[in-house]
Amino acid sequence: MSALFEPLKLRNLTLPNRVWMSPMCQYSAADEGPDTGVAGDWHLAHQAARAVGGAGLIITEATAVNAEGRISPADLGLWNDRQQQGLARIAAFLRGHGAVPGIQLAHAGRKASTERPWRGGRSIHPDDPYGWRPVAPSPVAFRDGDPVPAELSRDQIHGIAADFAAAARRALDAGFQVVEIHGAHGYLIHEFVSPHTNHRTDEYGGSFENRIRFALEVVDAVRAVWPAGLPVFYRASATDWLSENPGDDREGWTTADTVRLAKELLAHGVDLLDTSSGGIAPGAVITTGPGYQVPFAALAKAETDLHVAAVGEITEPRQAEEIITSGQADAVLLARELLRDPYWPNRAARELGAEPTWPDQYARAV
Repeated sequence: MSALFEPLKLRNLTLPNRVWMSPMCQYSAADEGPDTGVAGDWHLAHQAARAVGGAGLIITEATAVNAEGRISPADLGLWNDRQQQGLARIAAFLRGHGAVPGIQLAHAGRKASTERPWRGGRSIHPDDPYGWRPVAPSPVAFRDGDPVPAELSRDQIHGIAADFAAAARRALDAGFQVVEIHGAHGYLIHEFVSPHTNHRTDEYGGSFENRIRFALEVVDAVRAVWPAGLPVFYRASATDWLSENPGDDREGWTTADTVRLAKELLAHGVDLLDTSSGGIAPGAVITTGPGYQVPFAALAKAETDLHVAAVGEITEPRQAEEIITSGQADAVLLARELLRDPYWPNRAARELGAEPTWPDQYARAV
């Protein structure tokens, strides 16, 4: 039996294998009117294909917990009934075809109000009909020339934590079985934990304990409304690729910080750490290559009792199998590789001697 295709139990939920789809923004929701942020046919087709292809867990893209938390005007949201209904249709299909439906809840922070990537990804000015002023821990723009974000007050911080909880309730009602809190890639929670972006002098800034305060408040708020029998994930950027890089003296979040945070997350009810990296600073030098982020997962797994998933340039079945059998991670998350090949999990199962899970409708081709 391939280790990659062994089930994994987290709390009372059993995931059928260790090959999961990473959340990937599609920037394809309606951007105005009553259907703003609503998942449509594209989102259903995109995720359905990966369920048919054999992914054991499919995590819906970064889904904003409020309107100002969207990366772009065309992001998914989960703050009203129409958005919940659109996502419920997807969750039902995934469950009906053997995949566990998961959802990533997010707030973009200072990286909000930007154009779709294929339209250049530029910041949309607050005066533009489709733009708004981003918010952040500190009034520091992501790039020179970007609008300066508004610094969040304590009341606003508490309100966003409540928005995460409300979105988690909606996700549960929509049929999702895994919720992931997005604490990576330079978005709001990451902006709080990283000293590169958090220049506050109150209880949310300064020391490590203060900088992770908001992250833990969000975790607590979500865990309070999420069933005890279902898992909560947390996506972290394991390093900012700043102070740990030779020649870059900018202060940033480090791998040692990630291990410290992981221990706190476990104590607050998180079940799995999804280990990515980067995104906090333009110009950071990131050394990429096959499995380049796997060592971050391996470090967190070795130093904590959290389950861990690895992501980043995992493209070959035997590469993924080795990550699991060597104990570097409990699961692998595929992103671009699943864009290229929705049926990668079933192809990998055949290559590794496991049983593919083709639907009956495709049996004639197996």
